[in-house]
Amino acid sequence: MSLQLCFETICVKDRQLINLSYHEARLNKTRTELFGFTDSWNLSELISIPDDVTDAYYKCRLAYSKTIDNIKWEPYNFRTISKIQRVHDATINYSYKYDDRTSLNKLYEKRGDAEEILIIKNRMVTDTLYCNVAFLKDGRWFTPDTPLLPGTQRAFLLDSGIIEEVQIPESGISQYSHIRLFNAMVNWDNSTVLEIKTIF
Repeated sequence: MSLQLCFETICVKDRQLINLSYHEARLNKTRTELFGFTDSWNLSELISIPDDVTDAYYKCRLAYSKTIDNIKWEPYNFRTISKIQRVHDATINYSYKYDDRTSLNKLYEKRGDAEEILIIKNRMVTDTLYCNVAFLKDGRWFTPDTPLLPGTQRAFLLDSGIIEEVQIPESGISQYSHIRLFNAMVNWDNSTVLEIKTIF
């Protein structure tokens, strides 16, 4: 039986793979926990940047299970987000970065006229469709301790002391003034920041 594919999305800027050690750590953790493999991959040895990749922002998408299934490269365009729709799902599971995102895409279909969704699971704030989130209160940024998928940019920001991890129930969203959306492709400086009132 073929194994379910997982993937890593790695930001490429100035022909450099960004935060590669975090992607490598998550990939090797996934291969051990999900597939039972004990060998560790060195992504810097396995990924070669094609000659046609420029100094602009590119997305490197590496799909894998026991071996690398495919690597795709494409220019990255930042999304424009002005409104976020809350959606609720008590059973959704995306604890590993599965290639199959059907359950997430079904939630995204409930966004109405919003460009993004904020997923609430068992009354707790998790993630958006593509991003981890942080909330601003008293000059400090807090990220939920209940993400569907702990992202590599989230891990970097926690390690750097830029964000702090706390419990954020849906009922507590109003305590914060702003929400910030970030992921491997969208670093802290490039991330979208919106007032809490843009969450519906």
